[in-house]
Amino acid sequence: MALQQRLQQKMLQRLSPQQIQLMKLLQVPTASLETRIKEELEENPALELELERSEETDASLNELDSLDTSQEDTPAEMDESDSVSDYIQDDDDEADYKLRDTNYPEFSEEREHPIQSGTSFYDLLNDQLQVLNLDDTQHIIAEQIVGSIDEDGYLRRETSAMVDDLAFRQNLIVTEADVEAVIALVQQFDPPGVAARNLQECLLLQLKRKEDEGELVKLAIQILTDYFDEFSRKHYDKIQKQLSLDEEMLRAIIQLVTKLNPKPGGESPDDTNELNYVIPDFFVYNNAGKLELTLNSRNAPELRVSEGYREMLRDYEKGSKKDKRQKEAVTFIKQKIDAAKWFIDAIQQRQHTLLLTMHAIIEHQRAFLLSGDEADLRPMILKDIAAATGLDISTVSRVANSKYVQTEFGTYRLKYFFNEALTTESGEEVSTREVKRILNDLITFEDKKNPLSDDQLTDQLQEKGYEIARRTVAKYREQLNIPVARLRREL
Repeated sequence: MALQQRLQQKMLQRLSPQQIQLMKLLQVPTASLETRIKEELEENPALELELERSEETDASLNELDSLDTSQEDTPAEMDESDSVSDYIQDDDDEADYKLRDTNYPEFSEEREHPIQSGTSFYDLLNDQLQVLNLDDTQHIIAEQIVGSIDEDGYLRRETSAMVDDLAFRQNLIVTEADVEAVIALVQQFDPPGVAARNLQECLLLQLKRKEDEGELVKLAIQILTDYFDEFSRKHYDKIQKQLSLDEEMLRAIIQLVTKLNPKPGGESPDDTNELNYVIPDFFVYNNAGKLELTLNSRNAPELRVSEGYREMLRDYEKGSKKDKRQKEAVTFIKQKIDAAKWFIDAIQQRQHTLLLTMHAIIEHQRAFLLSGDEADLRPMILKDIAAATGLDISTVSRVANSKYVQTEFGTYRLKYFFNEALTTESGEEVSTREVKRILNDLITFEDKKNPLSDDQLTDQLQEKGYEIARRTVAKYREQLNIPVARLRREL
């Protein structure tokens, strides 16, 4: 096949490195922004975090704008008459990229966070392991078992798999019976229920420690042993019929079982699980009926171009000899200064976009932010905010992702304010969140002996004027983490 040449025109949309950097910064929450800035400070020595301002260091970022810093220039092509002075001018003008909001200085205070300490769940198990009188083989098996226990306290690894692990990794040949014998010993550890293979075994291990407390515990053990499926599915009538139990006795057994811990590993402090603190990105205050918005000061760090790098350029300008090595050094310095300038611009643009988006959300949800009543939430989708701000929908989505706002009624995710609309009989559009609240109220105050089915819930919502289908009710119920009527039934 012969080679051919041809001309072809294409129209492509490509993002510049600065646009990509801004998009990545937009979706970074406040809690991670400091880490991102720290990484940039480590990678780019021309970028500095301004801790203290002075007349000498208060230089405007715009002083760098007039400079031609095209990275296409090579050291050999650089003209000695390049305006290096554009990089090193010192003005007394106020820096227009100063981003810190000084209206609320209390949010810029340094706070010390306590360090979590204590004994971890696995340390607790290992401490109890040392107390057992085991031979060397049993001790190795016990260590393997403890290491196989999940964070919630369950031993979900198969016995045969642990036998293989001991053979290949520890060069220890044992049988499944040997491992099961040691598992029985580990199951005697605290917290009760640890090393269970499933929920049924976990609950039974806890009940057997209370076996001497009376007939009620023995009946609970019998029910969980022989009728666990019926009990978990709340088919209480079958259990009553099989064991000839009255309703009062069965109710007492249910209360006893529900007080047991389904996740024994959660009882002990576990320093491997980090505490997650919600750091608000915005603060909204109600000042005599006027909503005031403040951006968390962590989103507005004071960054500047390094004075040391500008000094290097001054030295270069003063020098008479400009060899190839010096020109390469100047090229490197200019590239680093440009990168610092781009990052500062991106932080500034991030702050502007965050505030612009949040102002639009406040205007749309003003009634809710003034009252705190969920019924005042208006239907709002990403497209509404994009139209109000002139931003792209994807940009609004990045802003709303993983961001929080603190109000006098609590701290909310920005996505909390976004919800679809549902039309009532009168043609009025209401928030789906309002429908979910009414649905939750209906289920909360239902007769637990005869809980409402999805069909009955649909009928009651329609009676209140909400045109809604049964499958939509089922979807909202699942989003609220509410089980079906059969599993909500109580005695």
